[in-house]
Amino acid sequence: MGRADKQEDPDVARPGRWQRYIDAAVAGPAPAGGSVLPESAFDTPGPAPGTPGSAPGTPGSAPAVARARARTDRRAEHRARLRDRYSAATATATATAPVRSGPGRSGSGRSGAAVRRTDLRLVPAALLVWATAAAAGWLDPAALAALCSVLLATSGALLFRAAEQTRRRDNSPKSSGHGRTAPRSLLATAAVALLLSTVAGAHSAVASAQRHAADMAGAVAARTAVVAELVVSGAPRRLQTPGRSGLADRWAVPATLLAINFDSRRVRAAASLLVMGGPEWEHATPGQRIRTTGKLKPAGPGQTEAAVLSASSAPRTQQVPGSLQQGARSLREGLASAAGHFGGDARGLLPGMVTGDTSRLDPQLDIAMKTVGMTHLTAVSGANCSLILGALLLGARSLRLGRVAAAVVCLAGLGMFVLMVGPDASVLRAALMGAIGLVSLAGGRSGRGLSFLCLAIIGLLLADPALSTSFGFLLSVLATLGIVVAGRPIMTWLPRAVPPWAAAGLAVPLSAQTFCGPVIVLLQPQFSSYAFAANVAAAALVAPVTLLGTAAVPLVPLAPGLAAVPLAVAAAFAAGVAGIARFFAGLPGAVLPWPEGLFGMTTMVMFSAAVLTSVWLVLHPATVVTLAVAAHARTVAVLARRQAGQRRRRGPSAPGRRGLAHRSGRGTLRVCKQTSGRKLQWLLPRPNAPRPLRRGPPPGAM
Repeated sequence: MGRADKQEDPDVARPGRWQRYIDAAVAGPAPAGGSVLPESAFDTPGPAPGTPGSAPGTPGSAPAVARARARTDRRAEHRARLRDRYSAATATATATAPVRSGPGRSGSGRSGAAVRRTDLRLVPAALLVWATAAAAGWLDPAALAALCSVLLATSGALLFRAAEQTRRRDNSPKSSGHGRTAPRSLLATAAVALLLSTVAGAHSAVASAQRHAADMAGAVAARTAVVAELVVSGAPRRLQTPGRSGLADRWAVPATLLAINFDSRRVRAAASLLVMGGPEWEHATPGQRIRTTGKLKPAGPGQTEAAVLSASSAPRTQQVPGSLQQGARSLREGLASAAGHFGGDARGLLPGMVTGDTSRLDPQLDIAMKTVGMTHLTAVSGANCSLILGALLLGARSLRLGRVAAAVVCLAGLGMFVLMVGPDASVLRAALMGAIGLVSLAGGRSGRGLSFLCLAIIGLLLADPALSTSFGFLLSVLATLGIVVAGRPIMTWLPRAVPPWAAAGLAVPLSAQTFCGPVIVLLQPQFSSYAFAANVAAAALVAPVTLLGTAAVPLVPLAPGLAAVPLAVAAAFAAGVAGIARFFAGLPGAVLPWPEGLFGMTTMVMFSAAVLTSVWLVLHPATVVTLAVAAHARTVAVLARRQAGQRRRRGPSAPGRRGLAHRSGRGTLRVCKQTSGRKLQWLLPRPNAPRPLRRGPPPGAM
């Protein structure tokens, strides 16, 4: 009996293999999210009492039963201790897990909350709405009506199918509550996408009907000289190429036609026009009612305008715009006049970076900025609105305002900025995207950038289907898509030593450049070699120019002396931006030719993918080495299997060997060929190896 006790004690005191595995799991880091192990994980496996391996002696004897009860109690205590240790470790790991502040970074810790998956439900709706709105430029009203009918019928059928599945699921007694969620959600999403496309098609059909009206279409087809009454709907844009009239200074002004007079009759037609005029059209203001003369010409394929009006006279104002628009124009002119006191490039670049006014920009600087891909800095884009919103949000939160109050303040400030700059289509687009992101942040739903982008696309296209064929709108969407999709992963590639603001400064221009590059090649078949470097170098100077310049705009008419200080600082930073543009534009190879058309776009897509891949490879050397070693091992294994198969097919008596032979101790592979058997490893002949000299007959020999 004593010997049996001596054999029992070591088995009870030392835990088994499963117990050691549980102890190691508990001692290590707890799983993220506070997951709980199953109850059976705390059980210590062992022989049941009364089995032959439970204890020596008779199974039914009293000492065996007592030892079995003691062993059962010890196991229960062991399970309780393991459960307590695991619960404490899980709570500690959840409480001390570092929360990711700002944009996500690799190795900076994981958030205790679950990471949101990318929501793709709005992507089909955005693509269908965009395609339907773009089709309006090529389809006539009858074809658009047929397309809208098909889309509406398909949407109704999908909605009916989704409702039928819901009814069957609710009436089924065996439904578990989650069996048909995914199919029903997919059908509903597709139905909503088709319904939104129908709305976009109906809006486009109205504009197409106006464009194909009998009187309007006849006047455009005959290229009739008309007297037009119109309202300016956008800011004038300078054209780079002279027209047939020989005017070097030509301007394009978007307008809305009210009425036209031709052939001794007056026709009222509400249609969009594009006015081409001389330098007198430079000062046209959105909202201004104008009377002018000219010839109507057909619009180009894919354009949403009903016609192009080649103005033959200066515009004559019939009605001035409202007080708000006049006040905004006076503010812009005041900023341009105040910036005129500074010398150098800041004189024309400062108003361009703040309000988008490039009328005083130096032509050489304009060319340099186009060369290095910095023209987006002289146009009010989403970056300007993001900076304004960020500054307002930071100020509101510093004043301890609530989330809703801060959102109201930011939206009011953004509306004033839009009025000051001018309600152009690009400005409204940028403001809407920024406002959607702010509303989502105020609602506690931040982090779904792709959903917000799709929502902005749908809203803008439903309001103005003409944006579907605008390259500016496409570039804005691609830049935002690149930042949303690739910006955060690029930031996670960088080492921990790089601060978040520096990582964002590198990731944002790289992602935007790679996504916009294929479309830029279609517009301008060339490659800017230093675009990324120039934008990264100027990134730190853009924010002071935008914020200080915007803050000084209302101070210029009220307190010119007080406005001189922020304007001087903003002008210094603007001069730095101009210096960066001129420096990189003057480097050799700043602009390289690139193929045109679809082939050029395809090659640029491949080049952008290669750039992102190269960046990943450079920033992950250890992973690259591991993948290379694994690929090498996989290649050797595949070749070895092929060689073994060839040997089996030839049989064991086949002399020699072929293929790749491993040379032990040297770490290389030698190519072997079939020989006579005397020398198995026979290298292939080298073409450049020295050949043996041929003996010729001695001199005088016959």
